[in-house]
Amino acid sequence: MWLKPEEVLLKNALRLWVTHKSNQYFILQRRRGHGDGAAKFTGRLVGALDAVLDSNARVAPFRILLQVPGSQVYSSIACGATMKEILQHWEWLEQNLLHTLSVFDNKEDIANFVKGKVKGLIAEETSSRLAEQEEDPEKFREGLVKFESRFNFPEAEKLITFYSCCCWKGRVPRQGWLYLSINHLCFYSFFLGKELKLVIPWVEVQKLERASNVLMADVIMVYTHGKEREFSMFLDINEVFRIMEQLADVTVRRLLDNEVFELDQNLQQPTQITKRDLEARSQKEFFRAMFKLPRIERLHDVVDCSLWTPFSRCHTPGRMYTSDSYLCFASKEDGVCNVILPLKEVVSVEKMEDTSLLPNPIIISIRQQMAFQFIELKDRESLVNGLLQRLQQMNTSTVCPRNRDLVFGKEGFSNMNILVNQDVEDGNEKEKLPTNAEALMTSFHHTGTGNLDTGMTREQIKERLWMDHFAEYGRTVCMFRTEKIRKLVAMGIPESLRGELWLIFSDAVTDLATHPGYYSKLVDESMGKSCVVTEEIERDLHRSLPEHPAFQNETGIAALRRVLTAYAHRNPKIGYCQSMNILTSVLLLYAKEEEAFWLLVAVCERMLPDYFNHRVLGAQVDQSIFEELIHERLPELAEHITDLSTLASISLSWFLTLFISIMPLQSSVNVVDCFFFDGIKVIFQIGLAVLDATAVELCSSKDDGQALMILSRFLEHVRNEESPLPQTGNVHSLLNNEQELYPVTDIADLIRDSYEKFGNSSVEQIEHLRCKHRIRVLQSHEETTKQNVLRVVAPDVSFLHEDLEDLFDMFKREHFISRYWEGISSLVERHDPRRPYAEHYKIDSRQFTALFKLCSPWPWGSHTEVLAERMFRLLDENQDHLIEFKSFAWCLDIIYHGEMNEKIKLLYRLHIPPGEISGS
Repeated sequence: MWLKPEEVLLKNALRLWVTHKSNQYFILQRRRGHGDGAAKFTGRLVGALDAVLDSNARVAPFRILLQVPGSQVYSSIACGATMKEILQHWEWLEQNLLHTLSVFDNKEDIANFVKGKVKGLIAEETSSRLAEQEEDPEKFREGLVKFESRFNFPEAEKLITFYSCCCWKGRVPRQGWLYLSINHLCFYSFFLGKELKLVIPWVEVQKLERASNVLMADVIMVYTHGKEREFSMFLDINEVFRIMEQLADVTVRRLLDNEVFELDQNLQQPTQITKRDLEARSQKEFFRAMFKLPRIERLHDVVDCSLWTPFSRCHTPGRMYTSDSYLCFASKEDGVCNVILPLKEVVSVEKMEDTSLLPNPIIISIRQQMAFQFIELKDRESLVNGLLQRLQQMNTSTVCPRNRDLVFGKEGFSNMNILVNQDVEDGNEKEKLPTNAEALMTSFHHTGTGNLDTGMTREQIKERLWMDHFAEYGRTVCMFRTEKIRKLVAMGIPESLRGELWLIFSDAVTDLATHPGYYSKLVDESMGKSCVVTEEIERDLHRSLPEHPAFQNETGIAALRRVLTAYAHRNPKIGYCQSMNILTSVLLLYAKEEEAFWLLVAVCERMLPDYFNHRVLGAQVDQSIFEELIHERLPELAEHITDLSTLASISLSWFLTLFISIMPLQSSVNVVDCFFFDGIKVIFQIGLAVLDATAVELCSSKDDGQALMILSRFLEHVRNEESPLPQTGNVHSLLNNEQELYPVTDIADLIRDSYEKFGNSSVEQIEHLRCKHRIRVLQSHEETTKQNVLRVVAPDVSFLHEDLEDLFDMFKREHFISRYWEGISSLVERHDPRRPYAEHYKIDSRQFTALFKLCSPWPWGSHTEVLAERMFRLLDENQDHLIEFKSFAWCLDIIYHGEMNEKIKLLYRLHIPPGEISGS
């Protein structure tokens, strides 16, 4: 552990200690008689002499000393009971301090810096032993008092946590304290008689990343507009960076992303956020992304355990997650085994006898006559009681067990219509609009003429493989999901099983089972109504897979219309976005109409969050991630194509459509198969595989147009020779400009390569990257808004562009300062990205007065507030008690640059209505 630095006279202890490691500034020593094979008598003698000659040596048999060159006085800064423990401290010193000390010219500064850093680490180490810093009231209260006195924020500015660290100023580190609050990142240092205060609003952070500099191997970089700050020498840099990312993400989205962002219940009041809430949010988002579950799911328990896997005849170690409606399991080794158990399907939860072979076991039985055995569960009583309580709440479900068996039965989903029809009959509802009872492919399944027998035989072989797999691993949403099933999916799901497995992999089947009659009700309520959304849908209906016979027919068009309109009615926040029609048309080919609707719900609301909205924010975030992955995985290509935004013009459609209409339909459905099983990571890895396959041509391309042509031509020639469907595409497209055959790529080979070369990205890594890039994308939108506002305002004022930018930044900052400590409802009123650019930010009278005092060249006095109040009323033309930036810039422009008669006219108008009111 780290020690409060105390001086040690090394001369008196040379015989008692053996130097194990040393460098210019530090010495690692081992006490004689420990670890050197010496006799017990020697160890006892040395121990006794230690106690007499050097009282500090009684702490532990290993220690680290700070040595100031040229001095016989050393300072003990760390000790350890084992070599492993002391080596951890030694490695930290080497990585974080050793190279830094060379920047100091004064030896006393070196000693003061190291001692100050160690004292900070001791304070942080003490608090970090607790699960939550607030659980140590005295320690946290002490930090809170210092935070409030040093930065003078309003009481509502909640401090989340604080850390000892260094902030770099050039090549010189400043030792101090980093304070993380709900709206600000703050740093305070008092070193060598100099005070340093740094305040960075989270809403101004453009990028957070971990990097290295000349002196430090691991630093946290905080980028704002035109500035960057470096922080290092944390006791646990992983924890610090994780909390900083979460705070930046929550605050930036809360203030800049009101269109789609919905805060968790415990984060809706910023003044109530704690460090534990942020860590819980991070874990919950990973859980929902990992198992593709609804956003409303609340995570209750995360427990290490082992699950009996009959196919491997052993217990597989992993982690159990329980939420409101699900119990899930993920193996520690990625891909070995995942299980999703909707609590609707659980029949019983039973504790078994605790034995040495089966410690703390429970058995969970489900309706399909399957049971799952979990062992090595800590706090088993609490876990079981929680599960039983939630199971009891499930008894109010509207779907009876008999009907639920139909939905999840081994025969697939052939009886779903019985469930819906029975619900209609039992409820004596009014007559519903007719919906398709079968997938469109059953009516419009035209197979190719070539190699028909071979193609069907391949389908039959695939079906047989899947039936064998179902027999061993299960056929419902509760199946064991392993690497074996991933390989089967990568080969392409048989046409006859595709719709069923899409429902299972996405868990849309659970929504389908628990909402009988819901889709029919939506169709009945939404059809026949005319609005902007329905007009957009009508425009796109005939652009959806026009080459497929199902959508050359009113049957397919009508089904597509009903599904899209019903979804827009269900989720008006999304409504309808382009590319939803393409995706839905493919879903209708392989699933019944109601099933296709719930598949669309799963994709839009769970699997592709924030993709389908006004700004397609989620897709832009993933595009930004894709660019980073290109730099990381395909560096030669990234070096050639310096502006990767060029690729975004074509790759954005890959993400929005899942390669549907980008590749031939027979190939793209195989991509959709993998997407429903593995999620968005499949689109990333297939996109990288496409770029890898065309890298040589792309690197030799001369311009952006040629590069885009290369990619389009490659994707057009990704074929699926095993598909029983007819091969689409123009035969002449197989020829290049020299009338030579263009090489065809098999979709199975492309998918296999994508998994082998680029398939190692985990859900956790992707969620981390999304958090990182979401901040960048939102700030990029803010910069675009700023430039558009300036472009509108600039022609009407005489300010220089730089001065106008500074004014806008001040105006925006004042807007956000008032938003920091107010409720969510006011945020939605004040900042809506769908508004015209000039109306994004507005300020009220109090804020205007503060800015007027700051910016006005007129002398201050008792009249200043009166003038500001009257000026605000004059500018508030629509009398909503808010003004926008254009009005603010206009009044300052007259004050600074206006002709004398314009200034007099302005002052005159301030003394007549609406500027002047009674009593002013």
